Amino acid sequence: KGEDMKIKSDWKKIMSYKWLYAMLIPGVVYYALFKFGPMFGLIAAFKNYQPFLGFFDSEWVGLKYFIRFFTDKSFVKLLGNTLTLSLLNLAFFFPMPILVALLLNEVKCGWFKRTVQSVVYLPHFLSWVVIVGISYTLFTSDGGIITEGLKQLGFGQMNFLTSPRWLKPMVVIQNIWKETGWGTIIFLAALAGVNMEMYEAAKLDGASRLQQAWYITLPAIKTTIITMLILRLGHVMESGFDQLYNMQNAMNRDVADVFDTYVYRMGLVNGQLSYSTAVGLFKSLVGLVLVLTADKISKKVGEEGIL
Repeated sequence: KGEDMKIKSDWKKIMSYKWLYAMLIPGVVYYALFKFGPMFGLIAAFKNYQPFLGFFDSEWVGLKYFIRFFTDKSFVKLLGNTLTLSLLNLAFFFPMPILVALLLNEVKCGWFKRTVQSVVYLPHFLSWVVIVGISYTLFTSDGGIITEGLKQLGFGQMNFLTSPRWLKPMVVIQNIWKETGWGTIIFLAALAGVNMEMYEAAKLDGASRLQQAWYITLPAIKTTIITMLILRLGHVMESGFDQLYNMQNAMNRDVADVFDTYVYRMGLVNGQLSYSTAVGLFKSLVGLVLVLTADKISKKVGEEGIL
């Protein structure tokens, strides 16, 4: 009887929030269809998948494609390119939204702050095709605005788009320009919850603006920063297919080829579906391990983590 009463009480609570639960339905359906549903296809990584035979009738090959990938000479190159680009983005791109949010938080003029926010948000809504197209217009060696300007300043001919050594800096700069404004939304929301009385007390104690930011603002959003860092670590093995696929050419492919472009080339272009599935599964498992490890470390040092 007590159990029945508890069930009725729980059901009553659910019904009191029925419209909130109803709003969850589109999200649940989306993740079920496009996130959890396709995970069934991971079985192809352990089979010699043939579309006309299907998943169940295709030959079971076990770890054959994983061994092939790990022993392939391209593995080290792909791993190096992917990790290098991810670490560069982590070092230079990740702090930028935090810095911009801190700077905007110090702006007292409302209309100017809103204008700057709108301007820095806009690039996020442009596709990578447009971003790369703008880059080609600016940096092409045949009449590019920036390359021609540098040439006039005496720097000579700069081949930004075809030189392997310029690819990684350009990728990081594109990421900073496109996503910094969008990333500031989360940190500005976290800053909105900082107690203003702490700033007033700091001013009375003679703290400068920089000291207030260092001793009040940053500690107040530390949990948010750590959470975003943990989530970012889950994408270490992903360098952005759309961006790098459009930036690739015959001259810079050795440094632009990463796991994402390799999976596309081997799976869709060459038709090696089982092999490309194995590569994608490896990439996802590494990201999962990194997230779980970072989350555990954050809890060890006294932070909340994400799990």
